[in-house]
Amino acid sequence: MGLFPDVFTEMAVLLLMAAVAGALCMRLRQPLIVAFIAVGILAGPSVLGWVSANDQLDLLAKFGITLLLFIVGLKLDLHIIRTMGPVALATGLGQVVFTSVIGYLIAIIIGIPPIASLYVAVALTFSSTIIIVKLLSDKREVDTLHGRIALGFLIVQDLVVVLVMIGLNALNEAGGSLSNAALSVLLKGVAFIVVVALVTRYILPHLLHVLSRSQELLVLFSIAWAVSLAILGANLGFSKEVGAFVAGVSLASTPYRDALGARLVSLRDFLLLFFFIDLGAQLDLGLLGSQLGEAFVFSLFVLIGNPLIVMIIMGALGYRKRTGFLAGLAVAQISEFSLILGALGLSLGHINAETMGLITLVGLITISASSYMIIFSHPLYEWLAPWLRIFERQRPYREIELGVLPEDSIADIILLGMGRFGAGIAKVLREKGLRVLSVDYNPDLSRSGDSMGYPVRYGDAGDPEFIASLPLTHVQWVVSTSPEHHVNQSLIHSLQSLGYAGRIAVTAHGHGSVTRLQKAGADLVMIPYEDAALQAAEKILN
Repeated sequence: MGLFPDVFTEMAVLLLMAAVAGALCMRLRQPLIVAFIAVGILAGPSVLGWVSANDQLDLLAKFGITLLLFIVGLKLDLHIIRTMGPVALATGLGQVVFTSVIGYLIAIIIGIPPIASLYVAVALTFSSTIIIVKLLSDKREVDTLHGRIALGFLIVQDLVVVLVMIGLNALNEAGGSLSNAALSVLLKGVAFIVVVALVTRYILPHLLHVLSRSQELLVLFSIAWAVSLAILGANLGFSKEVGAFVAGVSLASTPYRDALGARLVSLRDFLLLFFFIDLGAQLDLGLLGSQLGEAFVFSLFVLIGNPLIVMIIMGALGYRKRTGFLAGLAVAQISEFSLILGALGLSLGHINAETMGLITLVGLITISASSYMIIFSHPLYEWLAPWLRIFERQRPYREIELGVLPEDSIADIILLGMGRFGAGIAKVLREKGLRVLSVDYNPDLSRSGDSMGYPVRYGDAGDPEFIASLPLTHVQWVVSTSPEHHVNQSLIHSLQSLGYAGRIAVTAHGHGSVTRLQKAGADLVMIPYEDAALQAAEKILN
């Protein structure tokens, strides 16, 4: 127990400190991870001694990590890897191999023991999907060529993380015998995947269809499913994280993945707060001070070496130096997975607190520095462009091949709500040759498509996280046929906060809401019955 009389008070103080530090970080345009670790260090035994690690904090941290891996699996978009072809695999695997080998050699030269050097080297290879997606979304560059390539090799990195965790837990379970560990992992892994695949194929679709009639129940089931497979994965020796990842993958092919991801991301971020605070509270500030030199060397390697290897590989594959540079900045930091991997090694007894502190310090430095590198990526490129010609072929032919967005990312109009009014609008727009992406929270529509056979994406127009997952870059109109005023207000606010540049049409019951919706930012407010009556009268008079 820390300074406070009970755990509830301790948690309240932590949350208040995290909110203040987060606001400061946001002002400095830094990811919140930096703020949360700093709060743990400040409030922990090394500085103020206000809070201490406890079972409740550890439990919340474990739930956060479980949800993180579940959402990674849920959002595993193999389509991105397929459309990117060799570039996602080549840059992802190439960067992992390069960073781990060179990082290991640097660690050995510095004098770090071999096992600890291996952990440090592998930790340096992983980049933060959460941070990169957030920064690219803020800059509206997710759908650009370099944004899609970056997402492709980040997915490859996520898969490598899972394999590394499986290997570490299997080796620990087998007492270090590689052959026994490999056989154990193979047999258990095959059985685990077969059982989950059968459940995914024959049970989950029908069960999710029934549960989706209540979004709250659907979210509750998805969390229960993630935790259940996490426990099963831990009992099989794969770790809770791997089980949660498999749970996410099992739901990734369902029409509910986007809605689930949108609903769970805020809960994930809240629970991960406790992991990073717990991590910071366990760090010895004295040890961190003595490791500044080593951390600076590794940080320079990550900030410069990782983007360089990506630019070399992409240049060899036929991309422009600009595309390679902008995509390469996505790997100029280590990720939350690096910290999770270090924490796993600490719990297994493979590394000590000093090595964990070094990994964390490198994380703080690289995450802070790379955030500014990505925010100011275009001015930085213009400054460095004259020295980047060596990373570009004379004819960057791949730019032409991959310059077109995937077909499912292109829409002229996004139509939210596929009732009779929405279905009628969609029919007319498609007859005029426009590409319409339909969205509805009716699970029957997402399963069978609309009346014309077109697919319908499952989602809630009033959910800001779901709206952020839509391909808004090239959309001319976002149209909501929901007459609910609060839903349309939330939609308009979400689109504005995302920097949506197109036009917005919403629906109202009567004139009372029209002025308020127009003031909120709607370009067009439709009143279905009045509009229909007006058209009918015009037809009668004509």
